Amino acid sequence: MSLIKVENLSVRYGANTVLSHVEMTIEPGEIVTIVGPNGSGKTSLLRAIIGATKPSAGQVALKPGLKIGYVPQKLHIDPTLPISVERFMRLTDRVSRNDCAAALEAAGVPDLLLRQMSQLSGGQFQRVMLARALINQPEVLLLDEATQGLDQPGSAAFYRQIEEVRRETGCAILMISHELHVVMSASDRVICLNGHVCCQGSPAVVASAPEYRALFGTGTGGALALYRHDHDHDHDHHHEAAE
Repeated sequence: MSLIKVENLSVRYGANTVLSHVEMTIEPGEIVTIVGPNGSGKTSLLRAIIGATKPSAGQVALKPGLKIGYVPQKLHIDPTLPISVERFMRLTDRVSRNDCAAALEAAGVPDLLLRQMSQLSGGQFQRVMLARALINQPEVLLLDEATQGLDQPGSAAFYRQIEEVRRETGCAILMISHELHVVMSASDRVICLNGHVCCQGSPAVVASAPEYRALFGTGTGGALALYRHDHDHDHDHHHEAAE
C-alpha cells in the first residue's frame, strides 16, 4: 500500500493556479525528490500533503495511521533565548532523554544533547531539526529545502545522512530541493514540477528528459558523476552515473 497518494491535485490561491492535476505516490522505503524552478508549486504540494493547504480539486490520500516527520526550511530561534537541544526536542512531545539521544545519533550528531541551540552551526542546527522529525519513528520523512543556507559540503553531508536514515530505519523520504547534483545522487525517483508534473522517474531518466533539460539545462548528469567521484570515492558508482 502506498504511504501517500496524490490524485488529480490542483491548488489555487485566489485566481492564481499554482498546481494543476498533479498525480504522484510515495511507496514504503523510497527516496523521492521534487525539483522545479522557483514558483513551480513545490512547497504548495508539500503543504497539501501535510494538510496545511486545502486542494481546490483532487485529493491526498494517506495510509491510515501514517506517521510523518517534517523538517521545515530553516527555523529562526531568538539567539538570546536560553534553550538546550534536549529542551527544544521535548517542547511538543513527551519523550525521554534516551529518545532524544537516540534521535540525535540517528541524525549524526550524538554529542549535541546538552548544547545551547544558539551555539549550533547551521549544519548542526539542521541535524537537530532532522533528529526532532525522527524522534517518533516516522514512516515517511518530509523535507522542505532542508539544506537552504548550508554550503555545498554541508549539504552533501546532510543528504548522505538522509541516505543513512533510510538504510537504518526503512523510512521513506520525500524532499524538495534546488540542489540538483546532490539530489540526483540521493534519490530513487525524481519528480520534476512546474505547476504540473513535467516528468518523473529514475534520476537518469529525468536528467535526460527534454522537459527537465528545458528547465535546468544539460549539466546535471556531469554534476551527478562529479558528486559521486568527489564525495563517495566510489569509482564504480562514478562510471555508472556518468553513463
